[in-house]
Amino acid sequence: MKQRTPLFVLAGLSCVLACLLSLTLGAAGMPLSTLVQALARPDSTPGRILFLVRLPRTAGCLLAGAALAVSGCVIQGVLANPLASPGIIGVNAGAGFAVTVCCALGALSGWTMALSAFLGALGAAAAIAFFGSRTGASRTTVILAGVAVNAFLGGLSESVTSLFPDVAMLSVDFRVGGFGSVAVSRLMPAGLLILAGLALVCSLHNELDVMSLGADTARGLGMNVKGMQALFLGLAALLAGASVSFAGLLGFVGLIVPHSCRKAVGSEARLLLPLSALTGAAFVTLADLLARLLFAPFELPVGVLLSVLGGPFFLWLLLTRKGGHGDD
Repeated sequence: MKQRTPLFVLAGLSCVLACLLSLTLGAAGMPLSTLVQALARPDSTPGRILFLVRLPRTAGCLLAGAALAVSGCVIQGVLANPLASPGIIGVNAGAGFAVTVCCALGALSGWTMALSAFLGALGAAAAIAFFGSRTGASRTTVILAGVAVNAFLGGLSESVTSLFPDVAMLSVDFRVGGFGSVAVSRLMPAGLLILAGLALVCSLHNELDVMSLGADTARGLGMNVKGMQALFLGLAALLAGASVSFAGLLGFVGLIVPHSCRKAVGSEARLLLPLSALTGAAFVTLADLLARLLFAPFELPVGVLLSVLGGPFFLWLLLTRKGGHGDD
């Protein structure tokens, strides 16, 4: 653990630096001196920018990044597949479909959106787990099934949007993922669910390590495999769904961050989960900042940038695993 302490310090400092940069940089520059004044005078113009725009956006980036990264760790461990992630196997799409239906029905409260997104994500995760267990499909086949579920749910969401064109929530920012319209009313309920989910997952790190050994080995060690699988998939869905409820359909965070952290500290969940949470929070916050500044004064949805980074990363994983051959 001591040998890896610098990694955690670096990840923590990256989060702090990302927060400061996110709060001070943007369309309206806010140097540290102005930031301090804004904190002291919330009713001033800099104070309103800070408390109504910058703080919710930065908090949303941190929460979504941590949630999606840890959700990816859990899904990869439960399915024993390093290519699995919430965005690839349809978990995010399930949450997005649920949010779409909520918006079409006019159910726009923060708790309704967050809980509906959780149920949608849980349904998608359960469908993939059921498919994998019933068919005995290979790891690659499970990923392909997830892609199919992703496309199916995405098509349903687009159909609902077409039938209800006045659904303001479903902007480009939501469909590709972004934080341009994060509101405290939606962030607070989702944030509480995310913090609770992170605490529960980290407290079950030993059980996740056993699950990662495979169902047969876990059963031989006396674990109730089906019960623990349901619990972990539920927690992964909670984390992914809550983040989708305010951040939209961000992709590849749950793939890039866990894989990178696993390279650094190995697969032991006691180390992997907290490092992934810190790294994911910093990664999404810095990506959002880059998306804001790259084409200023125009703003690029951060989901577009993450897709540009994540697509080649996913192809690289496919090519480097066993010389490009899938698992049986």
